[in-house]
Amino acid sequence: MSEPLLRVTDLQVEFQLARGILRAVDGASFEVQPGEALGLVGESGSGKTMALRALVGLLPRTARIAGGSIEIDGEDIVRADESRRRELRGHSVSMIFQEPMTALNPVMRVGDQIAEGPLVRLGLTRRRARERAVELMRLVGIPDPLRRAEAYPHELSGGLRQRVMIAIALSSDPKLILCDEPTTALDVTIQDQILKLLRSLQERLGVTLVFVSHDLAVIAQTCSSVAVMYAGQVVETGRVEAVFREPRHPYTLGLLRSVPDFDLVHERLSSIPGAPPDLAAPPPGCRFHPRCSFAREDCIHGDFPLLQLEHARATACIHHDVCAEDVRREPVIADA
Repeated sequence: MSEPLLRVTDLQVEFQLARGILRAVDGASFEVQPGEALGLVGESGSGKTMALRALVGLLPRTARIAGGSIEIDGEDIVRADESRRRELRGHSVSMIFQEPMTALNPVMRVGDQIAEGPLVRLGLTRRRARERAVELMRLVGIPDPLRRAEAYPHELSGGLRQRVMIAIALSSDPKLILCDEPTTALDVTIQDQILKLLRSLQERLGVTLVFVSHDLAVIAQTCSSVAVMYAGQVVETGRVEAVFREPRHPYTLGLLRSVPDFDLVHERLSSIPGAPPDLAAPPPGCRFHPRCSFAREDCIHGDFPLLQLEHARATACIHHDVCAEDVRREPVIADA
């Protein structure tokens, strides 16, 4: 196997609050091979978006990277100086945001916004950058790109605005594109179109994707591997089809069993009991143990790093065999 394009090791992102330190990401580790699509999934507040924003240097002002490493093409951007960090992020990494209406400049024509990357980062002339913007608009499926390049964001539909965001992300020829729930604000039909577009672009251009979502169906449709996050930590990793068919962590199992099955309309929906922990004062031991039906005495104390399993899988559950046995007795509803 080749060296990963992105390797995140023991990443820690923290906020300084009046009541103490809140660690939104606490020791997260994952890696992505070139040309691969990795999904980061978990409940709201699990740390997946903060981990993603740490990769591109877009953390809130009150947050900081407190430890760990983020290697892109073998170079750690956490330890690089600011100018080098900016250069790496500008040329190697780009991001597609959840809500394009707030991410796009409302008083700037969309063609100029797409052309800005090639103009500044690739050193193209203004005319060539504009031509590239139109080419990219055509590539991402925007009809009549010459005319729509003159439009302002509010003159486009939500689906077209998201295609403009994808064109901007591609404009500087990045190796890695980070997607922060880019289809959440779209209706189901347009969401499906955008997901198919992203998958098609990844295959045609060979770019690497990291895709954040709370929607397991989106991850199954878009990604080849998955990292499940809970309370700031990665608790399970592996190929999407393997993790979704036979989860080896009780939290992953709970997420999958919470997905409605429309073939069983009379069945009561399953849910995970309790609530996520306060990250400023997390519980000792396994952070999921207060909500876990498989928890035992040895889950309450100590640290629980990822355990490597067969077939490039890993789990933070020391009783993953019990979890696997439960799945064999009652297969999960969701099917990748």
